[in-house]
Amino acid sequence: MKFALIKERKNPPDRRVVLSPQACLKLVEDYPQAKVFVESSDIRIFMDEAYKALGFRVSKDVSDCDVYLGVKEVPIDDLIPNKSYFFFSHTIKKQPYNRKLLKAMLDKNITFYDHETLVNENGFRIIGFGYYAGLVGAYNGFRALGIRDGLFDLPKVATLPDLDALKAELDKITIPKIKILLSGTGKVAKGAKEILDHLKIKEVSDALYLTSTFSEPVYCLVDVMEYSKRIDGRVGDKWEFYKDPSGYESNFMPYAKETDFFIAGHFYGNDAPYLFTREDAKHPDFNINLVADISCDIDGPVASTIRASTIANPFYGYHPQTEKEVPYNVIGAIMVMAVDNLPCELPDNSSRGFGYTFLHEVIPAFFNEDKDGILARAKVCENGKLTERFAYLQDYVDGIE
Repeated sequence: MKFALIKERKNPPDRRVVLSPQACLKLVEDYPQAKVFVESSDIRIFMDEAYKALGFRVSKDVSDCDVYLGVKEVPIDDLIPNKSYFFFSHTIKKQPYNRKLLKAMLDKNITFYDHETLVNENGFRIIGFGYYAGLVGAYNGFRALGIRDGLFDLPKVATLPDLDALKAELDKITIPKIKILLSGTGKVAKGAKEILDHLKIKEVSDALYLTSTFSEPVYCLVDVMEYSKRIDGRVGDKWEFYKDPSGYESNFMPYAKETDFFIAGHFYGNDAPYLFTREDAKHPDFNINLVADISCDIDGPVASTIRASTIANPFYGYHPQTEKEVPYNVIGAIMVMAVDNLPCELPDNSSRGFGYTFLHEVIPAFFNEDKDGILARAKVCENGKLTERFAYLQDYVDGIE
């Protein structure tokens, strides 16, 4: 089995990689029948020489491999027919901008596994960069606070070497007396919570958060059953919500009235109620003035996220009354951080973490006949056809609205 680490070709450049040099070494030590080849790259966080030093072949031509491992979408012209690929395709939600990519993989007889579709038997994702998105997103939120209010000047994460350096910068600042709301309980929220805890911001229950004032900065962590409620007034159930959220409505406004800084770390499912709408944001009691939207669903459950921002220009303003983008320092504006590729700012740590999980959760499936069904569940297409699990994408591939 020949694995290839491919060069990332999407713009803006992404420095992450599926396997670090040390992860590659671990792979071939655990599975002597495996070989790893590296496509030369001048942007990867780990230089070509680091792979060469451990004995791996680095070249511009990796066309003789079996399985190609990437992070972001592979340009259509660079897809090699009749091969197997792993990367984030951004197609499984029928994203219009990548329809041609999935169609091309079918036309080129590619066996494709999306990192996003690697799930366990209960349907929960087993791999991703969410934790690192949470770390960087929360940091960027505090960076926005410091810039807007002239409190402190945190450097961009992309200028820092690693997570330790990021935390060292946080040790230099003092957070004012504000109330912070963090939504979600998954990997994204875990990363964001780590930043809040590192800053020694006190965590309080939702009951206290909604009814009390504090002499210090505090945060409250809320899950879907706190910010959503059943329309019929009955007690809600989290698992019922995940299966069918149609009987629920938002219960976010009580939190919006008490919150200064909102960190959106939740997962938003199709047909779930919005957290707050544009009309909600116009309410005189709506208090949120800073949003770090790590989830970054455009024109979705967080009304102030009207577009994704970029690492180069991470902040913009949303004016609730006009529903338009404005400079973030305009009076009455909500300052928004909605970078949609946050882990790119921490490529070393995020690549190492991702690779560790990929080694332990995915690679064994290639050598144990996929006994746990990891590959079978993640396989989007093969032999020029969508698999049964992803047959719902056929109209999308065909361009049928």
